[in-house]
Amino acid sequence: MTRIALLFLTLPLLSQDLSKEIAKIALEAEGKVALACLLPGVKLKCGLNEKSQPPMQSVFKLPLAMAVLHAVEQGQLQVHQPIRFLKTDRFFPKTHSPLQDKYPEADVDVPLSELMKLSVSASDNVAADVLLRVLGGPEKVQAFMDSLGVQGFQIKDGERGLHRDNQLQYRNWWTPESAVKVLIRISDKTPFNAENTKLLHQWMLETETGLKRLKGELPAGTAVYHKTGTSGTVNGVASATNDVGFVQLKDGRRVAIAVFVSDSRAPVEKREAVIAKVAKAIYDAVGH
Repeated sequence: MTRIALLFLTLPLLSQDLSKEIAKIALEAEGKVALACLLPGVKLKCGLNEKSQPPMQSVFKLPLAMAVLHAVEQGQLQVHQPIRFLKTDRFFPKTHSPLQDKYPEADVDVPLSELMKLSVSASDNVAADVLLRVLGGPEKVQAFMDSLGVQGFQIKDGERGLHRDNQLQYRNWWTPESAVKVLIRISDKTPFNAENTKLLHQWMLETETGLKRLKGELPAGTAVYHKTGTSGTVNGVASATNDVGFVQLKDGRRVAIAVFVSDSRAPVEKREAVIAKVAKAIYDAVGH
């Protein structure tokens, strides 16, 4: 029997073992786990509740940045144009926002590119809502995703709404199955020009949040292009601890991974560890 034939015989077993390992890891979350992975040309059985609709939280800031970049390419906006940060854009009580921390009195112009970077890389809530205001609201993000043929994605509210009512976060959801398809799209078959694709990838690569999630157990120096999402904890339950992105393999290919941990009673360290262990299991399965 040839070496190639032996390889194909072992692939189903590999996928089966991976699926079992991921299901076992998910039990540690003490909540709901929904995930998917995708590596073009390779059959991977890694999905778990991949058609479910977990709340995105700040993961929505990735499709938001994509929609803004699309508006740039349509000539509706300019990537470095100044955008007025209005007093009415501020959040009270304060939320996570390096933008508002830097300009507590607002009334300043901020480049559109900086607002996108803050939204994706720093998960800045105020910057995200400024982008939504400039773009025309969540419905514009939905329309853009629909235009790409994306199914399994819904956005109804920005950060101000999510802060006002904890239940609204469940109206902003993304199926893991859909998320990994979009991730591979922006990785391998980008809908943007080279310059804007480079910007988006750089912002994802420089993500400052959730460093113990997808990146947590991967080999040092592994490039991970990702966006996190995190809810607060209410009555001991964390509605969302998420991370979606694509991971650079040693041979240059990129595997997309989307993990959503919902309605969990586990401490944040355990929730993040579940995401890290899932990413490591997938990486080990395909990254050799």
